[in-house]
Amino acid sequence: MKMPPPPGSIIQIDWHRSADSKEYLSRIRSKKQRRRFGLLEAPVLPPHLSVDTVRYKVFISGKSGVGKTALAARLAGLDIPNMHYETTGIETTVVFWPVKLRENGQVLFFRLQLWDCGENALRRFDHLLPSCKEQVDAILFLFSFTDRASFEDLSNQIARASDPSDNIVKLVVGTKFDLFMHTDVTERDVRKFQEVWGLPVFRVGGDVVGGFGEVAPLLNALAERLWYQDCMAVGAAQPGPVTVTEAASPTGF
Repeated sequence: MKMPPPPGSIIQIDWHRSADSKEYLSRIRSKKQRRRFGLLEAPVLPPHLSVDTVRYKVFISGKSGVGKTALAARLAGLDIPNMHYETTGIETTVVFWPVKLRENGQVLFFRLQLWDCGENALRRFDHLLPSCKEQVDAILFLFSFTDRASFEDLSNQIARASDPSDNIVKLVVGTKFDLFMHTDVTERDVRKFQEVWGLPVFRVGGDVVGGFGEVAPLLNALAERLWYQDCMAVGAAQPGPVTVTEAASPTGF
């Protein structure tokens, strides 16, 4: 897959902080909290805010206990579980995120269906991993800053869930970054990993507070790379002017 352009080349990465975005973001909020969307639900927009929605399937991969379910909840603005429990099968979470394209000012709603499956379930049932990988558009590879084994297992995760020749967006997320007193992974380790694998590493952790500041960098990076991937798939010379009908993911998720 061709290397994407620098962050912010395709979408306005700080748009969620502007006054122009408030009415769109209000459609994914309810009483100052993020709305929970079911599989068949979507933000209701007035006619003057009518925008196109692009749909993608995102698989969250990682060892047990790294925070896959917590990350899905964080990205969706939902309550993060207080106690860890092993996901017994496949759980899906729907996230809506509006972005504004830099080139033509078009606003798009990204519908991200996050797939999370417990590590033990993946080992016990052979059909689960193929189901998670089927027609997937992006994979988030997770490790915990407090669990060095999960960081060292990243290469196995990447090899098991993807192929170097596939056309899938791949991002790495380090969880529990706020627990710096207990970290087992250094910044030097992270830099070396990025140099070897050429994948960006995002850091999450801490309590979720009001606003979108904690999740916006990851959601924007995911949206930008997915949009760029689709533009390249339809042969667009420059990302941006491709119509949504052409660029929408064919997965139907």
